[in-house]
Amino acid sequence: MTVAEELPETPETSETSEEEPIKQRKNGLYPGVSDELAENMKSGWADTELRDLRPIAQAAETAARRAALSARFPGERLVIPAGNLKVRSNDTDYPFRASVEYAYLTGNQTEDGVLVLEPKGDGHEATIYLLPRSDRENGEFWLSGQGELWVGRRHSLTEAEKLYGIPASDVRELPGKLREATGPVRVVRGHDAGIEAALTDKVTAERDEELRVFLSEARLVKDDFEIGELQKAVDSTVRGFEDVVKVLDKAEATSERYIEGTFFLRARVEGNDVGYGTIAAAGPHACTLHWVRNDGPVRSGDLLLLDAGVETHTYYTADVTRTLPVNGRFSDIQRKIYDAVYEAQEAGIAAVKPGAKYRDFHDASQRVLAEKLVEWGLVEGPVERVLELGLQRRWTLHGTGHMLGMDVHDCAAARTETYVDGVLEPGMCLTVEPGLYFQADDLTVPEEYRGIGVRIEDDILVTEDGNRNLSAALPRRSDEVEAWMAALR
Repeated sequence: MTVAEELPETPETSETSEEEPIKQRKNGLYPGVSDELAENMKSGWADTELRDLRPIAQAAETAARRAALSARFPGERLVIPAGNLKVRSNDTDYPFRASVEYAYLTGNQTEDGVLVLEPKGDGHEATIYLLPRSDRENGEFWLSGQGELWVGRRHSLTEAEKLYGIPASDVRELPGKLREATGPVRVVRGHDAGIEAALTDKVTAERDEELRVFLSEARLVKDDFEIGELQKAVDSTVRGFEDVVKVLDKAEATSERYIEGTFFLRARVEGNDVGYGTIAAAGPHACTLHWVRNDGPVRSGDLLLLDAGVETHTYYTADVTRTLPVNGRFSDIQRKIYDAVYEAQEAGIAAVKPGAKYRDFHDASQRVLAEKLVEWGLVEGPVERVLELGLQRRWTLHGTGHMLGMDVHDCAAARTETYVDGVLEPGMCLTVEPGLYFQADDLTVPEEYRGIGVRIEDDILVTEDGNRNLSAALPRRSDEVEAWMAALR
């Protein structure tokens, strides 16, 4: 990014930013802009307005979601921001990802956007507030750090209206409008400090939390578009796992980073990104649940626990885990532990069906794992005592799954009574992921167990008559895993 030495600082986004001079970068090589150059840059550009745009694929679904939101909060102004860029270091930003609430309701993914639902009659009138095209008259398009010639073209407001089916306005005018607004207001907090500041005397934490909870619970049951996106994410993830198996010899010559990088390539080519930090945990690192450093060795004879998911361009992510023998064959003790986890996962998946309690799949998996631990003499039975006291958790550690969607741990703000104490319905999508983890320094288990971690995770859709394993294309049974790896290698 050598040329960036000459790039001026980005102006603050505010309702008066158009009138403020664009600041020059300290230590830039050009001291300023001549009047002649500024005038030259204003003209000689072709008309690039896009006039043949069609609505985004999920336009009908986002409209239905906004209608449900409107019905839940009649007569109230609702403000849902996308969020702002976050600085990574000095003048470089993290890649932007819009807030899930905003993307869910609009399909738009650009920074600084805000969806506002204004009460009107028996419902609401929606407006999407966005930054318009970079201003050529004041030089923003080539002088601002977020100008078009530096970071790429934004859609015009007219283009945005066609794409998202929502009237669009300039977001720089919004803070002033919100400060002058009267009547009840709710905002989704934590994404845009400027918008929250404009509403500081009009909102309460309790009322805003009700809005966040509603939008979280609205995502518990997926519509057909969402299910299609989740399957797309899973299918790309399956190919990513295949990519990894094909290059395990290169990972042995380098580190876990080779595995992480291999999967990331698939995620970026076929999707938007990875849905979360890839866990490429070889050997004893598999016993660290969220091992994302991925800087350890990959050795023949060890297991590789790969927990990874591709995120689609519409933000829906897969979340799949396989535990694979690096050399393609499980040892006897590895197979013993792996098969126990597989049996627990089978019991958990079988418990996923409409009308079942959400907790049922967790309880079913934990029971199998507790039985195995008692059978192996690692904990004193009976099994009911182990489960009642939670003694199996020394080696199972985590819950057996979670809701899945636009967040890898989707619907996290939902009320307990509608989530973990709720009942499964068709259209819900969740993970089933039991595991056993024997830490390398755990003196309560025989030495041969130590340093072995196994997790098997699949993405399960609740259907009208049971469930569908979206990630069934990846083998799970130990002998099938070995045959699959041999065929790929």
